[in-house]
Amino acid sequence: MAAAQGRLSDGAGMDDPKEGERDAMEAAPLPFRAAVDALRAARLRPQIEIDPTKAPRRLAPFAYALEATVVDGEEDLADGRLILLHDPAGHDAWQGSFRMVTLVRAELEPEMASDPLLPDVCWSWLTGALQARGLSYGEPSGTVTRASSHYFGGLSERPPASQIEIRASWTPREGLGGVPDTASHLASWCDLLAQIAGLPPAAPGDASVVTLPQRRGPQSR
Repeated sequence: MAAAQGRLSDGAGMDDPKEGERDAMEAAPLPFRAAVDALRAARLRPQIEIDPTKAPRRLAPFAYALEATVVDGEEDLADGRLILLHDPAGHDAWQGSFRMVTLVRAELEPEMASDPLLPDVCWSWLTGALQARGLSYGEPSGTVTRASSHYFGGLSERPPASQIEIRASWTPREGLGGVPDTASHLASWCDLLAQIAGLPPAAPGDASVVTLPQRRGPQSR
């Protein structure tokens, strides 16, 4: 995943969308445009680099996507993607007109990946991150997947590798003007990224959230 050209936490905004994307945004409904503007204006902790990326076109009439990497110097600790979907007509499965969709992943120590409670803990990180910021949401769903790789033959010198992956979606409750608080949802998502990367809590209020103590060593970028 490519590193961002400017960190939001540094006060630098995201790169402007391409001309075609800008035209599409201007034609989008006002609530969606406002929700995207809030994402672009968000300020995050300095270890998280974030960039706009191409959004899927088939999931909803309107979509906006971000990709993020948790970094430590020149090393990547975790990465993920967050997509904001909007259907002005509403969606029965969403129980609303907006939907947040995410993928988060990080490397683990093999013994940590074998913990039978790990999937439940990882899912609680997601819901806990949303609740910690007092966000109202509904219809959460998702999966937590553990994958292990063992190398043989010409690759036998590589140590075993394990990865945790969280795929999830939820409906952010709409506020004034039918616009959800997407900036706070983004901040909660970044809290989840930081937790799965093994970073310490960013604020005293986050101290009750358990972080991953034995993450596999970071990958070189």
